[in-house]
Amino acid sequence: MSSWEAFFNEWMPLLEAEMRAAVGEPAHPSERLFYGMLAYHLGWADAQLRPAQQDGGKRVRPMLCLLACAACGGDPARALPAAAAIELLHNFSLIHDDIQDRSETRRGRPTVWALWGIAQAINAGDALFTIAHRALWRLRERGVPAERILEVAERFDAACLMLTRGQHFDLLFEGAERVSLEEYLEMIRGKTAALLRAAAGIGARLADGPAEDLEAFGEALGMAFQIQDDLLGIWGDPVVTGKSAADDLRTRKKTLPVIFAMERIPGFAERYRDPQTPLEILLQDLERSGARAETEAMAAVFTQQAMAALERAGLRNPYGEALRDLARALLSRTR
Repeated sequence: MSSWEAFFNEWMPLLEAEMRAAVGEPAHPSERLFYGMLAYHLGWADAQLRPAQQDGGKRVRPMLCLLACAACGGDPARALPAAAAIELLHNFSLIHDDIQDRSETRRGRPTVWALWGIAQAINAGDALFTIAHRALWRLRERGVPAERILEVAERFDAACLMLTRGQHFDLLFEGAERVSLEEYLEMIRGKTAALLRAAAGIGARLADGPAEDLEAFGEALGMAFQIQDDLLGIWGDPVVTGKSAADDLRTRKKTLPVIFAMERIPGFAERYRDPQTPLEILLQDLERSGARAETEAMAAVFTQQAMAALERAGLRNPYGEALRDLARALLSRTR
């Protein structure tokens, strides 16, 4: 077992308990569906709203927050409310993202909107957004000074704005004929990297550590994470990823391999825009273009940038090494 996996195993139950405390439970039978949808999405209930242990996601962002706090010499328990807030905010965005992408499955299960409709799913996402912000104030119970809580909240809200800005560009790209590499990188800097940047930076701040270096680490890690996600969205195993095969091609998303293929293969952009083009043809074009290897190389570049930021932070302890192990694992993940 790697060092980061050991850390995850130790702190995951405490994180889950903090998240459950932040979300709360129905006080009246009329609230059963309201809280049940949240519990379902977070992996705590099945589609009949019965308690269950389902796949609630990797919890990478909150664990990054806790691990960064530990690597900077702090007590991860002090950062638990912030870690929970980060994961709840992430899940708010996923509920809305599934609606916007018309994705009917996530983590191998029907999405919230697919089960309960778009209107209820929007409301469930809004609820998680609010609960995420309220979760931050639980830092007071951990003895965090008010001034530091406000500092954390400011970084948290800035990341949320960046996240929604990135999602705006991602949606905008769906109707664009072409997307440049620069536009794509700016989009994922917001949609994915902003929250990982905040997670690492907030963890460092709660330990009075080198927050700027940890933010740079989190951002570069987030860029590599999203690029790897782009690869899995086309070539990932649906049994492992929990998503349909070539899901990103079906919805014609402008992911990095697609952007590279548009630059390399004459006529690919036109075929990609045509909804009648079979997925097999698009996959053949992508393989022929070398886009897969080029995308893998770019993920490696951002991983190297993340490692360089950690070196600048000077975290010479087992938790710092665990952060390095985590970065390597995320680059080679299959889900």
